[in-house]
Amino acid sequence: LLLGCVRAQQPPDPCQTLCRCPEAAETVKCGDWNLTAVPADLPPFIRTLFITGSRLARLPAGAFPARRLPLLSTLNLSHNHLRTVEAGALASLPALRRLDLSDNPLVSISPLAFGEGISPLEELVLRGSLRDQGGFLSLAALLQSGTLRNLSRLELADNGLLLLPAGIFASLPALRQLDLSNNSLVGLRNVSFQGLGQLQSLDLSGNSLGVLRNATLAQFRSLPALRRIALGHNTWVCDCAVEDLVAWLKESDQVEGKEALTCAYPEKMLGKALLKIDSSDLDCSVPVDLPSQLQTSYVFLGIVLALIGAIFLLVLYLNRKGIKKWMHNIRDACRDHMEGYHYRYEINADPRLTNLSSNSDV
Repeated sequence: LLLGCVRAQQPPDPCQTLCRCPEAAETVKCGDWNLTAVPADLPPFIRTLFITGSRLARLPAGAFPARRLPLLSTLNLSHNHLRTVEAGALASLPALRRLDLSDNPLVSISPLAFGEGISPLEELVLRGSLRDQGGFLSLAALLQSGTLRNLSRLELADNGLLLLPAGIFASLPALRQLDLSNNSLVGLRNVSFQGLGQLQSLDLSGNSLGVLRNATLAQFRSLPALRRIALGHNTWVCDCAVEDLVAWLKESDQVEGKEALTCAYPEKMLGKALLKIDSSDLDCSVPVDLPSQLQTSYVFLGIVLALIGAIFLLVLYLNRKGIKKWMHNIRDACRDHMEGYHYRYEINADPRLTNLSSNSDV
């Protein structure tokens, strides 16, 4: 009886109620829909933990018991309802190397989520988890904090990203694989890849890139380890600005499947392979530069206004005698009018003249 009472007072074993814990595989899978927090008393032998398909909404500080999971190297928290990763939530996992937070509606990731020191994390997967602007900006702050200097693989695909903050990758010197595919990136003008000396693979496919400027192409050339760049399924604009991109594609062996890259605009170039474009196709005899066009318009407007002013002065000069006579006539009319007012004022001011003016016999 006493043994039964003791067992009844013990908390339920998560490996019997919420998770599957085959000790031989060193992997635990927790997929209970009603799970709202990380199960307590997980076995210390596990190296891989899956908590997926649950109602897990936040990871608070100390979500994983300190020093209770010393061997955990892979943590998969995908397909939950996770919105917030608070400071210190992942700080007590000394062996963590791979973290998957895919398909979560993340709103905030604390820059101190991995603690104040440098994290051992090597792979971070955030596919489809950064559609909220707040979540993406908080991730940028985390990446720039220097905590993830050991990160070698970063996956940011399927997040609808339009632009990337300047310096977002500046504190990731160990990065080797960067996946930005299936977003809505329209340009990389402010994005710096400097310092990514170990970058080997860059996936930019499935975005809305229209052109890559010389500054970006120069960065690609300067990365010694970069061997694979994916640029497929982008909306390339084949006007005069694409010449540098075409020249780089013809000389570079970094671009994967570059033969399949085609123009999306203008209509006359639709479907034409970028590698088959030459200068005669683009009609770039006169460079198209919007600032210079605006400057030319302002100069033309100034010339027109100056011409109108000159004509006006010429008309005044040719009709100077008539204008002088007209001015004299106006002056005489004003003088006569003022003299009439003055005469009437004198009559009203002198009582004798007033009496005379009111006498009907005078």
